Amino acid sequence: MKALLLAGGNGSRLLPITLGVSKQLLPVYDKPMIYYPLSVLILAGIREIMIISTPQDIGRYQHLLGDGSRFGVSLLYKIQEEPKGIAEAFILGKDFIGEAPVCLILGDNIFYGLDFSEKLEKVVERTKLGEKGTIFGYTVNNPERYGVIEFDHDGIARSIEEKPKNPKSNCAVVGLYFYPNEVVDIAKKVKPSKRGEIEISAINNHFLKARRLLVETLDKGFTWLDTGTPESLLEAGQFIETIEKRQGIKVGCLEEVAFQKGYITKVQILNCASQIKGTSYGQYLEKKYGK
Repeated sequence: MKALLLAGGNGSRLLPITLGVSKQLLPVYDKPMIYYPLSVLILAGIREIMIISTPQDIGRYQHLLGDGSRFGVSLLYKIQEEPKGIAEAFILGKDFIGEAPVCLILGDNIFYGLDFSEKLEKVVERTKLGEKGTIFGYTVNNPERYGVIEFDHDGIARSIEEKPKNPKSNCAVVGLYFYPNEVVDIAKKVKPSKRGEIEISAINNHFLKARRLLVETLDKGFTWLDTGTPESLLEAGQFIETIEKRQGIKVGCLEEVAFQKGYITKVQILNCASQIKGTSYGQYLEKKYGK
């Protein structure tokens, strides 16, 4: 399976902050925002990843993450000249995707919950069969900001509407999607919406109408954070700080996740730690893996 990590857009809801820096490079507590979605892909066991960003920002991501080898993965980069919708990522990444199934994750989404790795691995294996796609739903207080899932009386998804004025439920589609390979051809046929974008909801509704879309709901023991506004960005940083200090862990620590998956060694972890010696991040790696 291949993965696309979308880190483009202009971050308009975070202006003027994003006039000088890409949104996904902003700090969420002690690490760049993009570390969190990238850690999700590594948790899912996906090792071939393409990062899509703007012409002015793509070099900054390359400088930050390199070719991915220090995390045990392969990172490639693709320029999105201008934002034309989330689903355009499949068109931009078509040569990279080839004939493989594909996962798409948005670079401003943070996930935290127990047993998430196991859930992701099951979805990956199911998607590799090439029959159905999978999206994730999460209950929110402001569904009009997201794609909203409408359910029937039996709790089965019946429609998905992008940023509706009158939401039919409080269940939002989060920025993590798994599809069989045909999603590339489907994306090519999607007509731009009234907003001028190739909407991801059009992709989801295509699979839904064919009864080939599964919805995994994230329960109350799980946390999903969208960091697209100043308030949500601050909230995310405070949440990560609280979790890390109380539990003595690092959320979104790429080196640690890669080690847990068997992609890198302790020696590689300590080499990474030595490059950021004196920081809380580096000290965490040294203390835990320098024994």
